[in-house]
Amino acid sequence: MGEQDIQAVGLPSRVAVDTFAGRIHVEWDPDAAVTPMGQLPFFIEFLKVSGLYDAFVAECPLSYSSPNAPKVRDVLGTLLLSILSGHKRYAHITTIRSDRVNPELLGMKEIASEDSIRRALASLDEVEAIAWADKHLANSTRPVLSLAPWILDTDNTVKCLYGKQEGAVKSYNPKKPGRPSHSYHSYFMGNTRMALGVEVEAGDKHTGKHVAVGLWKLLDSMPRELWPDFIRGDCAFGSEPIMHEAEERDLHYLTKLRLTANVKKLISRLITKGEWLDAGQGFRGCESTLSLTGWSRSRRVVVLKRPIRGEILISDKQLELAFVEIEDGIRKYEYQVLVTSLDYELLTIAQHYRDRGDCENCFDELKNQWGWGGYTTQDLQRCRIISRLVALVYNWWSLFVRLANPDKHHEAITSRPLMLHSVGRQTTHAGQTIVTITSTHAKASVVQTAMRELASFFKELARIAEQLPLAERIKLIALRAFRKLLSLSPPLPTLKLLPATG
Repeated sequence: MGEQDIQAVGLPSRVAVDTFAGRIHVEWDPDAAVTPMGQLPFFIEFLKVSGLYDAFVAECPLSYSSPNAPKVRDVLGTLLLSILSGHKRYAHITTIRSDRVNPELLGMKEIASEDSIRRALASLDEVEAIAWADKHLANSTRPVLSLAPWILDTDNTVKCLYGKQEGAVKSYNPKKPGRPSHSYHSYFMGNTRMALGVEVEAGDKHTGKHVAVGLWKLLDSMPRELWPDFIRGDCAFGSEPIMHEAEERDLHYLTKLRLTANVKKLISRLITKGEWLDAGQGFRGCESTLSLTGWSRSRRVVVLKRPIRGEILISDKQLELAFVEIEDGIRKYEYQVLVTSLDYELLTIAQHYRDRGDCENCFDELKNQWGWGGYTTQDLQRCRIISRLVALVYNWWSLFVRLANPDKHHEAITSRPLMLHSVGRQTTHAGQTIVTITSTHAKASVVQTAMRELASFFKELARIAEQLPLAERIKLIALRAFRKLLSLSPPLPTLKLLPATG
């Protein structure tokens, strides 16, 4: 066997292959400086000029005493490349070890192994690591919050688990009932899809009162002038403790009520006596005041209804509750009941709540296209740390993509093939390093133009960046990235579908 191995080393690297186009010669070059993420250098320039990445690495609480241990920059750079590639498991890190271009551009010596990454996260002190990750999440978002009035979206999402992890509890799981899960308590800046924070808890901590703990903690960590115009949530947040806490803090809210018995009585009363107005998107609305058992005060409620198309079933609960109206025949309606402290007109309230649906798109993207649905370990500590790091890289990439196209938010499923994936080959000649990019995307020429413009913007930003603190640099980047949103009427998640008020 030893002699065979020695002979194998001397095998020629070129192999003749017969194809329908004739004979070709195939060669292997494992040492070539190539990368499947050929357009990543532009994102790396964004991280360098903004100062985000250097501050992120410099303040990392990870440290080693052994001279044989990997470098902290190598560990964090490996995590960055893995998250950016859309990986969901630590084992997927091995797929980026063939990248011989981008690690060097990130200031790395080598790609760390998956075991090194797991051990590094396990060795971190949980309190220090979470404070570090939260600080840099704030670095990427707080300069954006100061640009215009904004709305805070909060909700909970479920991450299914398939082992015996810490915190894996059978509880509310709409996709796979009976499957253990973790709960991700998430907070977003409405319409911009910027992640403000995330908490990972056991699967049975999924209700509004559990999510509200992180919400008040997040708001208390912000200066009052950066607080949102109002907070927005689903029916889990339509409870007395949460609304009372918001009122005590002089913070407006818009949430939804469950269709309890007294809420249904209100709907029945408004069906016959209420004045129903156009609420947009096929809805009609009527407002009233309501004081439920357990509430400390009466609150404004807005009832929305929309006809349900299709045949009516006799067993339908709405028939039993008289939620059927006779207008040119029997019609069945779906109902939503909103409770709010805002004094906006009914049409505006209805549109604001419909805009909350964009929060579900954030969950879908972060769970299915980024790493919130993966990077699972036995302990809850590493899950909490990696969830924040995924949100951080997601914010960085979202800002970068918005710089190239401010018209809308591109999800990773479209932005990665467009602005990241391409064949890149690095060559060095006469003291110059050149990365040659070959993109097979249909919009390659459009992206090339956008990248040239970005490079010019980064050069101008770098010229003045040394005189500016980190927050001011991010503010300049955000002003350019969200210039289309900022041109609309406040609050920042503006009412695109509403007619102009006279």
